[in-house]
Amino acid sequence: MNGQKRFICQSCGRVSLKWLGRCPECGEWDSFSEEKIKKTLSPTSYSGGGVLYKSLQEIGEKAQQRYLTGIKEFDRTLGEGVVPGSLVLIGGEPGIGKSTLLLEVAGELSSSKFPVLYISGEESAEQTKLRASRLGVNSPYIYVSSETNVEGIAELMEKLKPRAVVIDSIQTIYREDLASSPGSVSQVRESAVYLMRVAKERGVAIFLIGHVTKEGAIAGPRVLEHVVDTVLYFEPERSHEYRILRSVKNRFGPTLEIGIFRMEQNGLREVSDPSRLFLTDSSMSEDISGSVAVPIMEGTRCFLVEIQALVTSSNLAVPRRVTQGVDYNKLCLLLAVLEKRQNLRFYDQDVFINVAGGIKVDEPACDLAVALSVVSSLKNLPFSRRTVAIGEVGLGGEIRPVAFMDKRIGEAAKLGFRRCLTSKVRLNEEKSFPGVKVMEFTTIEEILQNEFKEEVNG
Repeated sequence: MNGQKRFICQSCGRVSLKWLGRCPECGEWDSFSEEKIKKTLSPTSYSGGGVLYKSLQEIGEKAQQRYLTGIKEFDRTLGEGVVPGSLVLIGGEPGIGKSTLLLEVAGELSSSKFPVLYISGEESAEQTKLRASRLGVNSPYIYVSSETNVEGIAELMEKLKPRAVVIDSIQTIYREDLASSPGSVSQVRESAVYLMRVAKERGVAIFLIGHVTKEGAIAGPRVLEHVVDTVLYFEPERSHEYRILRSVKNRFGPTLEIGIFRMEQNGLREVSDPSRLFLTDSSMSEDISGSVAVPIMEGTRCFLVEIQALVTSSNLAVPRRVTQGVDYNKLCLLLAVLEKRQNLRFYDQDVFINVAGGIKVDEPACDLAVALSVVSSLKNLPFSRRTVAIGEVGLGGEIRPVAFMDKRIGEAAKLGFRRCLTSKVRLNEEKSFPGVKVMEFTTIEEILQNEFKEEVNG
């Protein structure tokens, strides 16, 4: 295709020899842009010109030596440290704190007198210095450059031999052998592949900052997330002062792990005890109708959140169902179960569900807490504050067990909860939870009769 024109969809990366109004691959309209190829791209190879294949038995095992950044929330999200030679992509909305986080990570990594290269493609070196001064980062081993050519970045890496490289952002990096502008699908894809080869060959950890689209996905081709080793998302919580760093892909550790940070004037600070962040004092000490606590799992981490429900009479032909932090379809399913199995009336009631603190929960273990909070608000009967509810609710109204019960009950006990409502569970006999009474039920009807002290279908 040398010297020829081609058209590439800026949404999914599909290549076409002619312009198309709508992409047949992803369905986007007016997404094709014209590009010219200067020369054929060199193939990516990790063999270094040597043997192209080896027997599995000929490949030696080498333990992965991780770097600890000293930021525990960040290390946990990566799988207990930074793996040399890894390519990590961090996405998030503008202004959420991606550059702040990685500048702090660079400061921690350079504290061991290992050089760290910071590529600032969107700001000048002086602007990066101002941010570093505000964050208290002033290491002589952090080197800042505004170089955006991948070949030039590779030359800097060869000269400095850094432990880690931060590229802010991948949408500003380009290859000279591509005629398209930086940020296009071709540039983003080929630059990422080039940097991946450099990272693997030299054993340097490279962090890529990526912008996100209005749908919340990382801008650029989907193949970008397949190329990198780890994908982290910085979730925007603009109504709150904390940020959630979530791992959605990790070749060197568990996925769905999260780290929680608080945004302060002089940078991001770790939140070591998220349960106290999402539970208020009143939610633990006062009996309030429509409020139930539940321990949830995020990766290998467990913390408690508060499910809040408000059920009010509706004058609308179709009553409202509003959810914040809980799946809308899950709420509709639970309401149907309560109407069918317990003869509770919701067809003329507006139902509002909220997870205090703005976090999103989507695991089945929260079903029981959602159902109990709805019934509590409907009957205006308070639910005991020192009680947690854990369990999946089936379509027959049965309570099903969930995983990690030992961790969940242990976290509840640590915060002073005294009872746990759940299904028939098998707990680790070696672990004990002093002060916590585990109450097992078969159906949700048994729980309603036990907790609200009245005939719920009356």
